[in-house]
Amino acid sequence: MPLPPYDLDVRPILKSGGAPFGVIMEAVAALAPGQSLRLLAPFKPVPLFQALGARGFQPAAREIGNGDWEVTFSPVDSPAPESKAASGEADWPEPRLCLDNRDLEPPEPMVKTLEALETLAPGETLAALVPREPLFLFDQLRDRGHAWRGSFEADGSYRIVIRAGGLPGKPA
Repeated sequence: MPLPPYDLDVRPILKSGGAPFGVIMEAVAALAPGQSLRLLAPFKPVPLFQALGARGFQPAAREIGNGDWEVTFSPVDSPAPESKAASGEADWPEPRLCLDNRDLEPPEPMVKTLEALETLAPGETLAALVPREPLFLFDQLRDRGHAWRGSFEADGSYRIVIRAGGLPGKPA
């Protein structure tokens, strides 16, 4: 018997001026295997479709009246893509550069991060805070042969640590 969806109403958080992204990600992390998340919001939360899609969830949205939306994020059978992490993360050096790109508008966080990455020697690392999970940056890093690890911060931003690789196609 399937588990009932986990219900999360972010309307009060948004009404009080808060940012619900951290609460949403905590709810996703607390889901049991195979469990869905049913989210209530005062608008259609399209940015979440991609963010949770990258974690293996498919959205089903419907307007429920007064501008409010119900979106059920259901797990799909295929596993979500994960960050490419180099073996032996413990041997990663401390970041040589630390960037705070949270106040930049897309695509500037990605552009600034890639520009800074070009100044590193193979094996060196940089840390960057960006306003959201950098899905497009992941593709660029993979194509350029870099490794990374990342996590969401309490404010909903994303912290990524990137280890510079050698030549394209040669992982760090």
